[in-house]
Amino acid sequence: MKLLCLSSCFRLGKCEVMWFWVTLTLFFLSGKRALSASNYLIGLGSYDITGPAADVNMMGYANAEQIASGVHFRLRARTFIVAEPKGNRVVFVNLDACMASQLVTIKVLERLKARYGDLYTEKNVAISGIHTHAGPGGYLQYVVYIVTSLGFVRQSFDALVDGIEQSIIQAHGNLRPGSIFVNKGEILDAGVNRSPSAYLNNPAEERNKYKYDVDKEMTLLKFVDDEWGPVGSFNWFATHGTSMSRTNSLISGDNKGAAARFMEDWFDEKNGGNVFSDEYHTKSAERIPRRISNIIPDNHDHRELLELAASFQAPSGRGVTKFLSMSRRVRSVLSQGNRPRFVAAFCQTNCGDVSPNVLGAFCIDTGLPCDFNHSTCGGKNELCYGRGPGYPDEFESTRIIGERQFNKAVNLFNTASEQIKGKIDYRHAFVDFSNVEVNITKEGGGTEVVKTCPAAMGFGFAAGTTDGPGAFDFIQGDDKGNPFWRAVRDVLKTPGKSQIECQKPKPILLDTGEMKVPYDWAPTILPVQILRIGQIVILSVPGEFTTMAGRRLRDAVKTVLTSADIGEFKGGAHVVIAGLTNTYSQYVTTYEEYEVQRYEGASTLYGPHTLNAYIQEFKRLATALIRGQAVERGPQPPDLLDKQLSFLTPVVMDMAPLGSSFGDCSTDVPKKATFKRGDMVSVVFWSACPRNDLMTEATFALVEMLHGKDTWEPVYDDDDFCLRFKWSRPARFSTRSQATIEWRIPQSAQPGVYRIRHFGASKGLFGSIRHFEGSCSAFVVV
Repeated sequence: MKLLCLSSCFRLGKCEVMWFWVTLTLFFLSGKRALSASNYLIGLGSYDITGPAADVNMMGYANAEQIASGVHFRLRARTFIVAEPKGNRVVFVNLDACMASQLVTIKVLERLKARYGDLYTEKNVAISGIHTHAGPGGYLQYVVYIVTSLGFVRQSFDALVDGIEQSIIQAHGNLRPGSIFVNKGEILDAGVNRSPSAYLNNPAEERNKYKYDVDKEMTLLKFVDDEWGPVGSFNWFATHGTSMSRTNSLISGDNKGAAARFMEDWFDEKNGGNVFSDEYHTKSAERIPRRISNIIPDNHDHRELLELAASFQAPSGRGVTKFLSMSRRVRSVLSQGNRPRFVAAFCQTNCGDVSPNVLGAFCIDTGLPCDFNHSTCGGKNELCYGRGPGYPDEFESTRIIGERQFNKAVNLFNTASEQIKGKIDYRHAFVDFSNVEVNITKEGGGTEVVKTCPAAMGFGFAAGTTDGPGAFDFIQGDDKGNPFWRAVRDVLKTPGKSQIECQKPKPILLDTGEMKVPYDWAPTILPVQILRIGQIVILSVPGEFTTMAGRRLRDAVKTVLTSADIGEFKGGAHVVIAGLTNTYSQYVTTYEEYEVQRYEGASTLYGPHTLNAYIQEFKRLATALIRGQAVERGPQPPDLLDKQLSFLTPVVMDMAPLGSSFGDCSTDVPKKATFKRGDMVSVVFWSACPRNDLMTEATFALVEMLHGKDTWEPVYDDDDFCLRFKWSRPARFSTRSQATIEWRIPQSAQPGVYRIRHFGASKGLFGSIRHFEGSCSAFVVV
């Protein structure tokens, strides 16, 4: 190559030679500038963490009757790693799960140590949940969080640990020179305050500093690979994962998981597909993208399509390998060679009192607004429900709130221009939150020392929220309690005088911090963590901060950072709170909100000074960060894996009806069926329990489109918003079961011949697992 270039030069005239060397010099100079702009190594990864889609209680609402029975769309762990070429690095993992788990974090870190040594530790790895209330439970280690799931669910736990590890492995393997940009913007219609009476108890002068009673700002990071260009984005915005109600039984990432699907599909199709233009992200709800192969259907008239479809009748179910389910996934069609897959994560922040049910809370018996102070209807909390923008269709509400976040994220992504520059650093400590001494300022001046308390939950906790009301005669805002429930409480544990005094004005319903049988009911030792990437500072908190609590924490840390003589912070540090990170300890309210004892205050475990303890500890970490000082590790949280108990009944065996096979289509589409865009196509297969195989990185359901005369191409799978996999059995312990697959035909679907397929795995009497697949008859979409 060098000889060829030199020989070409000698054939040029003097002028041409001069311009050749000028051009060559400019080329290398521009290359150096591009390289110097890449002050980091960046890598992103994503992996399936969908847990058992049957028999397991959902985590979030604590509703014992909310048992998983299918998939709305799959759950994922999404990871970014940012590293200095010869220095520090940080890892942030965003989970489509209700929250992080101390036990999951411990086991992931053990695996990372075995694989990478001391490269990734508790100090620089953050694992955060989006707070969907539609994921399988049973993966936390403390008793109070796994009661409704009948104890520990190993399958839920393993799906998370395995998926997080694989997403980090991917991100580590993708580390390449790149840049990061930050952008911010407001979303005005994706969250409302569900406890406004508690918010109003904050000082008026403090409330007057803010335009809204919830945070409306989204902060987005855009990751750009030097060679491939944009490879991902992570953003933080506050709204609860409760668009899907407490009666939903389909696994779902709720509004944030939906937004992530929409954005990843938008990018894939904008850059590798041909379905949508660059202006897609404007408004049209019908144009929400989905994974689809780049099929150019043959031109047929309606009659020809019907004749073609009639030749593909439903075959009998047959045994297959799981590889068939994996190979037919739609994403495999969209792979773009060696280019890293685009990863979009919609992370959670201080969402404690923020609801996606933006129409407000209404009584289901009268249709009137609920009581303002207590969210009751005629004194009953069970009748007060928040309404999402798609009311009464919760799937539509999920789509709309997801789309609103997605639209803003695309806008911020396309206009991001502030580049992140500066060092990478982190600080981490474990703190015993049952006994933190906190210095606070007294009203008349001076300071006093107060303490946090062992964990306890108040009567208002049992009332639930307008997103998911509780039961019995509990109400939000109860600062008294009642004798009957005190007597019930005392059967479990009677709180002592010091605990009662410490938790005031909370009347204690469950003294969880002092309950140790059969093992710990609530966490005592919590992680606090700061990750710094240039002027971006991420505060990893193990709970749900309310709006004002989050504002106070951010402002306190920002004051510490901006007081230092650090160039990146002189223009103002971008401080974000990553909620529900590394472990879970329920809510954190302000002192004033705690006094009101609505749900959030009653769920603030460590007493009225919990927020001040967090602020004190994070200021300590921030000070150490800017001074380059180490911090003490603190007491180690327990590993309770060996103590876990599980009462979930295992799958014994599956059976198909006499004369039928697993995968047979028991309810087919009508003969010569024709459907239009917007129609619902529904077929039913004889199936087996989804717990036999979680179909990780595979699919239970698939829609295929006929290309030519005999080639079927995958176009939608169970990771698509429009396709639902529903599983059921006629009785709880029945060996027979069915899978109903529903496809709402998108407005963007191409006319042609389609069929629906089902993949599953059955369990024999002696424990053997056999995979199967089935197909319905072909039908026409016009």
